[in-house]
Amino acid sequence: MSAALEVSPPLLAKLTALSGDLSATHDLDLLLNRILSEARELASAEAGSIFLLQEGRLRFCYVQNDLLYPGSAPARQYVGEEMAVDQSSLAGFAAATGETLVIDDVYLLGPERPYVFNRSFDEASGYRTRSMLVAPLTTSQGRNVGVLQIINAKNAQGEVVPFGEREKLWVKFYAHHAAMAVERAQLTRELILRMISIAELRDPQETGAHVNRVGGYAAEIFEAWATARGAGAEEIKKRKDLIRVAAMLHDVGKVAVSDNILKKPGRLDAAEFQAMQYHTVAGARLFKETGSELDSVARDIALNHHERWDGKGYPGRLPGLEATWRGPATGKKGEESPPEARITALADVYDALTEARSYKEAWPESRVLDLINQERGAQFDPEVVDAFFAVYDLIQLVRGRFHY
Repeated sequence: MSAALEVSPPLLAKLTALSGDLSATHDLDLLLNRILSEARELASAEAGSIFLLQEGRLRFCYVQNDLLYPGSAPARQYVGEEMAVDQSSLAGFAAATGETLVIDDVYLLGPERPYVFNRSFDEASGYRTRSMLVAPLTTSQGRNVGVLQIINAKNAQGEVVPFGEREKLWVKFYAHHAAMAVERAQLTRELILRMISIAELRDPQETGAHVNRVGGYAAEIFEAWATARGAGAEEIKKRKDLIRVAAMLHDVGKVAVSDNILKKPGRLDAAEFQAMQYHTVAGARLFKETGSELDSVARDIALNHHERWDGKGYPGRLPGLEATWRGPATGKKGEESPPEARITALADVYDALTEARSYKEAWPESRVLDLINQERGAQFDPEVVDAFFAVYDLIQLVRGRFHY
């Protein structure tokens, strides 16, 4: 490495710290968004996108663009699109060869290159992509998990300029550590979805799509709720990650409920409904002996996601998780229930009402929103309702992403 390209101690410390932060992120979706944001910051880039390698194809997962979409990533028409892992596209080339591409102007690619730049996004949005840095996400074992694209480097004057060798060096270093974090997060999600699949064998409504939506809704609602309360950015980032994963496990306690109840086609009688309520306690017991922060949040959500703001929920104020279950006690009221559970409660109800089930049709969206407004201060925490409506556009993005 030449002296001109040596990484300074402060930058090396920053890169190391960023890599460590990635390792502590549990949820795959939040991790991908974070990788894209931090890589763009390292390279002073205006935009970017990230792909995951799934079943032999590259799947477009996130896009960020400060010019078109400040503060969010609403290009929903592109998320979920796929492309081949071959040398015909920039991302495909990077994934297929393991090489990092640095291109000064993608509109000026010569015919000798095996790849071409797809201008469809630019043509649809009016954007002009110029400089690009395309890095494969390759683990230390040589496994490719995706591709990171950084777009339009900016100089101190805000002008679009080419990426330099220095930016290439930084992003390659970061992409390597990001790939290992993605691999860990994929394993975490896979393990969680396997747990959910066990519950799904018992309760056909407890699907991977449902829990992914509830987790995504809860994470976005939490960020808006915590921001309104003045929480710090780092704390929000950390808790959002925990809630995203823990909310997916909200109903895992249904594995302890009889099939006769879970699969009953009609309305439950009083005794059956009481037995169904036990799933909150059973779910919390699964995380009772663990000491991690994620397990603590998962326990709180599993136990309390059917409590109500007005105190009419269940299971209520139990003497302890090991106590013999005799039905609900006096309900927890207001902030007696943890905020993560109050948030998941709204996310779960919204998803249950907007999706068709074997025993009911999906409600019209307007009817669901009216109900949420009506239950503000009754079933739901008023601040949580406000946060839900503040990020309603993001809720719709999550719904579209996991609607399968």
